[in-house]
Amino acid sequence: MGILHEDMVVISQEEKEGDPTVITVNCPDKTGLGCDLSRIILLFGLSICRADFSTDGKWCYVVLWVVGKPNTRWNLMKKRLLEVCPSYFSTSGMDYYRLQNQQPRPADVFLLKFWSSYDRAGLLHDVTEVLCELELTIKRVKVSTAPDGRVMDLFFVTDTRELLHTKRRKDETIDHLEAVLGDALISCDIDVAGPEITACSQGSPYFPSEIGEEMFSLEFPDKNFNGFLASSSISITMDNKLSPSHTLVQILCRDHKGLIYDIMRTLKDYNIQISYGRFFANPKGNCELDLFIMQADAKKIVDPSKQDALCSRLKMELLRPLRVAVVSRGPDTELVVANPVELSGRGRPLVFHDITLALKLLNIWIFSVEIARHMIRDREWEVYRILLDEGVGFSLPRNKIEVNVRNILMGWDKSR
Repeated sequence: MGILHEDMVVISQEEKEGDPTVITVNCPDKTGLGCDLSRIILLFGLSICRADFSTDGKWCYVVLWVVGKPNTRWNLMKKRLLEVCPSYFSTSGMDYYRLQNQQPRPADVFLLKFWSSYDRAGLLHDVTEVLCELELTIKRVKVSTAPDGRVMDLFFVTDTRELLHTKRRKDETIDHLEAVLGDALISCDIDVAGPEITACSQGSPYFPSEIGEEMFSLEFPDKNFNGFLASSSISITMDNKLSPSHTLVQILCRDHKGLIYDIMRTLKDYNIQISYGRFFANPKGNCELDLFIMQADAKKIVDPSKQDALCSRLKMELLRPLRVAVVSRGPDTELVVANPVELSGRGRPLVFHDITLALKLLNIWIFSVEIARHMIRDREWEVYRILLDEGVGFSLPRNKIEVNVRNILMGWDKSR
């Protein structure tokens, strides 16, 4: 169509402080493109305050107004957005051979192991923030504190840039860690994680049933409880009369971090195609979203059971996109956070970053961490189990920890 690949994404930064940055995407369409774009925006710590998107089934045009971090690396973000945009060959049939012969290779997993001479509140968050800035994706973490106070951290990571096997990239990573840990850093090693090491890193397969029953319940709460919204606070309606070929979905709800991502990943998992959509979030945090959608067979959704299933799933994902609980683990206190995994196998971005940030703000130390995936109620979940260090001065009620962690994860913390 005569458009250069780098011109498929255009980022127009705000003209004055406080204005949103406008991201325009003009590229071939694919099912799930909205999910991929919104996931990257969430990964860079930004929020979508307005959106317009349309497609003719082959080519799409997306405009996103985003707000958030003033130090966003826009050039890097554009590169990541371009990577999920299909090339123009996909609309011409010329990439049939390419698709058949270029299957994506699973990313190499590396073990980042370091010892520090002492622990401090917020240390794990500072390390996590460095890894995020380096575009190292955390797959699993094991943190343990020795009796003498030394801390061993094992981070299983993949490298978005696919360069962690090189000496230069390893040195860059270690230098950034030294800058954060200072003289506390005793040693640091980075190696490819072989299958035997990866197997040893697996979290405990045991998941307490009492946690699972409450955390992963499919029933809607009928009132606001411990930070959860009541189901009555969300309105989702479907209409097949307004368009001859599309089902209109209208959503009214409260805004939260990653809201567009949660809607788009749900539609992607259901293989739903969006032909036109418009989203707006007002300054008070109320959102309106209109979507004209079709099934994979290019037909509207007329089956009442399919309509009910999609509406229920969307409502649950908007009510509880993440599950948070503070529970007893023997005599100790454990923070448990879980998020659903996309059918593509990708987890939610920045969850561990936000958990450690919330605990740092509460001045709570972390004794150990386990991250693992579990199949619960026929869905795969990424589960974070953080054993809290209940040392001298630990007196926060569990309810306060739970609410504060959830508020950071949902973007509802007003103190920052």
